[in-house]
Amino acid sequence: MSTTFDLPVMNGKNGVNGTHEQPYATAPFRRRKSRAVMVGGVQIGGNAPISVQTMTKTKTSDVKATLDQIHRCHEAGVDIVRVTINDKHAAEAIADIVKGSPVPLVADIHFNHIFALKAIEAGIAKVRINPGNIGSKERIHEVLSKAKERQIPIRIGVNSGSLEEDILEKHGYPTPEALFESAMRHAGIAADFGFDDVIISVKSTDVRLMIEAYRMLAERTDFPLHLGVTEAGTTRVGTIKSAVGIGTLLAEGIGDTIRVSLTDEPEKEVEVGKEILRSLGMAQRSVEIIACPTCGRLEVDLFSITNQLEEAVKGIKKPVKVALLGCVVNGPGEASEADIGIAAGKGVAILYRKGEVVRKIKEEEIVPALLEEIQRFVPAEEAAA
Repeated sequence: MSTTFDLPVMNGKNGVNGTHEQPYATAPFRRRKSRAVMVGGVQIGGNAPISVQTMTKTKTSDVKATLDQIHRCHEAGVDIVRVTINDKHAAEAIADIVKGSPVPLVADIHFNHIFALKAIEAGIAKVRINPGNIGSKERIHEVLSKAKERQIPIRIGVNSGSLEEDILEKHGYPTPEALFESAMRHAGIAADFGFDDVIISVKSTDVRLMIEAYRMLAERTDFPLHLGVTEAGTTRVGTIKSAVGIGTLLAEGIGDTIRVSLTDEPEKEVEVGKEILRSLGMAQRSVEIIACPTCGRLEVDLFSITNQLEEAVKGIKKPVKVALLGCVVNGPGEASEADIGIAAGKGVAILYRKGEVVRKIKEEEIVPALLEEIQRFVPAEEAAA
């Protein structure tokens, strides 16, 4: 169940003036092959690019606030957004939200099959629901039939904090086997009704637990997998836990779409998710900033420079690597290996483009000069066209 996914070959310069074509090249990356599922216009699985998701944190009944949040996430680069439908007011609002959204939306449903039906009628792109939790066989059949008719997939979302009582009793506590069994139970219910347009997640706050549960699913099924560490926590802690859990699985070729869960604005979740993908060479087109950790040799305000540049490039959709180095020890070599870079000295910096020295600039000119170079930068594929 694997296919070859080639990571990019890294090219660069060796030192300021010395050159070589390929300092290193990554080996082909073995990615698990899953069945393809369409969520609106976004494909999940089937070797499609890894998509980034988030979830709105407004009251869904507040259409304007919810759409404002969705649009901010869109600007941050989100592919799919999930919206809770937890009461009749949210169910009434979802049609207007679907109409105003620039990205496919997922309805998050728990227990109430009527809300699922209303979401499907409103044009939702996917439903997050566990078939075994919405009541009688007639209700399950009604929801799955309507979803199948509209070609809307469902995501079976298993969480270690809400496993079925009989499964918990059997396993004693949440284990990878327990999460796997719960997911297969719900997938089996869907299959019994002839529905197999399914995506699965098995989330936990315990990073090791979620990793093992996803590994079991990856080995034994071909369902597309939605990765995440649930209730990961604050931005600092949640980012670390998500990077370890999601990143580990992606590096093993497991996973088709991701959501970083943070106690923060949803666009921050998107930014962290995209950064995880970028670190593995799976990111979409965007600016990557590399900055040295700094030390006592630093003689410019690199903290301020980095923060200013990071904020300024948020809306720029170019695959360009920018290196910010704070001293003359490692700076010249590392700056010259990026597409654009600076190596700083006392109140000044040397600006590099593709390994070549462009000019010396003053400290206060660094951010404007880098932005100018980024705007002028022509990606390799465009240059070759």
